[in-house]
Amino acid sequence: MPPRKIQQSNALLYTLVAFVGLFMAAAAAAIIFYVKAEDYKAKEEALRTKISEIANSQEQTSLGAIIGTRQTPKTWIGTTVDCFDAAIALVTGQAPLDTHIQGKLTAAAAKVNAAFLLAKDYVDLTNADPNSAGLTTVIADLKAALDNATAAKAALDAQLAQLQKKYDDAMAATLEKEKLLQAEKDILQQEVNANTEDYKKLRELLEQTTDQQVKNALAQLDQERASREKINQDLLKTQAQLTLTEDRMKRAQDEVAMTKPPPDGNAPAMTADGKVILADIRNNIVHIDKGSNDHVYPGLTFVVYDKNMPFPKDGKGKAEIEVFDVRNSISAARVLNPDTRKPILRDDPIANLIWDSGKKNVFVIAGQFDLDNKGGPDDDAVDKIKALIEKWGGRVDDEISVDTDFLLLGQRPQVLKKPTFEQTETDPQAMEKFEASQRKRDEYNNISTLAQNLWIPVFTYDRFLYFTGYKQQSANAGAF
Repeated sequence: MPPRKIQQSNALLYTLVAFVGLFMAAAAAAIIFYVKAEDYKAKEEALRTKISEIANSQEQTSLGAIIGTRQTPKTWIGTTVDCFDAAIALVTGQAPLDTHIQGKLTAAAAKVNAAFLLAKDYVDLTNADPNSAGLTTVIADLKAALDNATAAKAALDAQLAQLQKKYDDAMAATLEKEKLLQAEKDILQQEVNANTEDYKKLRELLEQTTDQQVKNALAQLDQERASREKINQDLLKTQAQLTLTEDRMKRAQDEVAMTKPPPDGNAPAMTADGKVILADIRNNIVHIDKGSNDHVYPGLTFVVYDKNMPFPKDGKGKAEIEVFDVRNSISAARVLNPDTRKPILRDDPIANLIWDSGKKNVFVIAGQFDLDNKGGPDDDAVDKIKALIEKWGGRVDDEISVDTDFLLLGQRPQVLKKPTFEQTETDPQAMEKFEASQRKRDEYNNISTLAQNLWIPVFTYDRFLYFTGYKQQSANAGAF
């Protein structure tokens, strides 16, 4: 073979060997790569399985949204464990045990159950479950129970204070009653002692002889005669002094009357309070010169007098009028008892003993009154008359004084007959009623006398009605 061909055959052989070697190397590398790839694939599948056990694919993609901010350099699971430990510490109040999560949860649940047992006396935990009730719910229930207990305690404290006050009042009343009973006991003891002493004296008297009893009785009679004689002498002396004093007073009054006449007690009642400015005789309507500026009001009555005549002492006038319409300075009134023989004229004066536009007239009421004309005194007559006087702007005092303007005097109170011993036995209050009637009669006399001494005008019931223009109205039902 020629050398050139031998050289070409060797080069082709080398090339083929090289190609086969490279192919073998590539095949070996491919086999190794395949084996490694399968190993990595198995590991990847194992890792995917472990990750799936931890979280699903949706949770894996939103770990930040679920867990929050990851703590560097910790993993998401480490951050979750830290958050779980913080929640356990928040619930139990102490650091969690160094164990797995289930152990920590079991320990926390044990503490929560222990807390539930502490609260069972205050909150209904029959069906309570830590997973459903929760500590916050129990705490809220405990807070409500505490508030209710506090309110109940406050209410009990208030009740206790009231009971204490009632107890103190009862004790004070009891002590006061004990004092009264002790005082009554002392009085009864004194009466017992007096009765005992009287019994002893009576027994001694009975034990004495008849002559001694007669002698003692005569001596006592002489003593009583001497005492009565002395009383008679003192009485005669007092009467003589009283007569002398009355004579001196009479002479002094006569001397004063000669120099200055006594004041006319009826003068205040004889003063006009206004006048008629217009009279409609056909319709029985009059207009007067007093209005709301003068404190006139509907329902007020006046008596109308003749302008050409002085006021009569009995108070009877032409007519009586009742105001029904009030303006600032004038008022309209209806005529209650028109008399064609005595027509009301312009400028006729009007008056009301009680009403006064400038001041309060002061009255004192004494005696008994028959307001309903049934023949006997009314128990509440004074109160009714007082209410009428105060309604018309007057004032009623209990006693006569220098401020008193008028005295309204009713019938003199009758003194009851003094009860006998048998009557007092039947009615224990009979003597008290008798003494009360005496006091009323004495008060009536004293008020009447004092009014005369002070020149205070005295009005009977009828005269009072005439001077107030209320005689006609007083006969109507409900007038008082």
